[in-house]
Amino acid sequence: MGSPDDAPSYTSGRLQLRVREVIRETADAASVVFESPHDGFTYRPGQFITVGAQLPEGLAPRCYSLSTAPDHDPHPAITVKRVVGGQVSNWLIDNVAPGMSVDIISPTGGFTPREWTHDFVVVAAGSGITPAMSIIKTALMTHHNAVTLIYANRDQESVIFADTIAALQETYPDRLVVQHWLESERGLPTAVGIGSLIAGIDDGAAAYLCGPTPFMDVAHEALEAAGLPVARIHRELFYSLTTNPFSAAATTTPAAPVSPGQPAETGTRVTVEIEGETHEVAWPRDAILLDVLLDNGIEAPYVCREGNCGGCEFILTEGEVEMRVNDTLDDFDLRRGARLACQSTPVTDIVGISYDS
Repeated sequence: MGSPDDAPSYTSGRLQLRVREVIRETADAASVVFESPHDGFTYRPGQFITVGAQLPEGLAPRCYSLSTAPDHDPHPAITVKRVVGGQVSNWLIDNVAPGMSVDIISPTGGFTPREWTHDFVVVAAGSGITPAMSIIKTALMTHHNAVTLIYANRDQESVIFADTIAALQETYPDRLVVQHWLESERGLPTAVGIGSLIAGIDDGAAAYLCGPTPFMDVAHEALEAAGLPVARIHRELFYSLTTNPFSAAATTTPAAPVSPGQPAETGTRVTVEIEGETHEVAWPRDAILLDVLLDNGIEAPYVCREGNCGGCEFILTEGEVEMRVNDTLDDFDLRRGARLACQSTPVTDIVGISYDS
């Protein structure tokens, strides 16, 4: 497997990052710190990169959240936990060393606050603390939010970032409350148990959940019972990729190219704002938006092409589209106009979208 150097779909998004340092966080987790990449590498708190592991059978992709805060940490890092049967995670922990270069696809993802005017409740389990740390550090260091962190682990020895969390508590005692849930002492987390830790939560707060699906289900139930509106509860969802985003092969039939600026004679006309430029192209009614954009030379971001990762998210500014699959955008995202380009077909004759919003 692997991607040729001239792969058109990923020319702008595929990078190589050099490993600066590997930090052993716990017995089965490590942070991989990269050298500061070029100026085009930017990310928001809570976003992820797609990493390609050089396994014997080829380049295998997996998504990993950035655990660093973009405004404060000089070098981006991902934090990886060893899992049974986890080929890529285990390869990273066992093989990556300073000086190595790792293939990645640029940061993306919608598990990131869009505003910083409210308090946060962060509920994480195990390696789910990874995007949470990026959000928490940004809220405390860049903004003035109060944060409640509920963090579940097997035992004290498996708590990732234990020293960092303790240091943040000491630095921001009036704005950071941390509640550890250790299964060795309390058993598996329950909705009632989590509810007791968030009693009195402000219903204007925003909650961010990351961890195994059963854990997030329990946390979601507790937050709803505490009075937090569903629209303010956000989950991080990762699925195993069934296609290789480092490959140039498309999974759908490409749309016929049209010249930029040429209006649609049939179907829909879509206006696209991306990287400060505006394009107008024809969008056939049965075509997937991402294919149309790429076929017209518009370097729209994407990762999985399956509706699972949020890497192709855009904001709908005019008209309406229909998504065939959506396993990542929640009600709050949909209300603010977020849609997935890899799953969108047009409903109206005129559609406007923006990647710059």
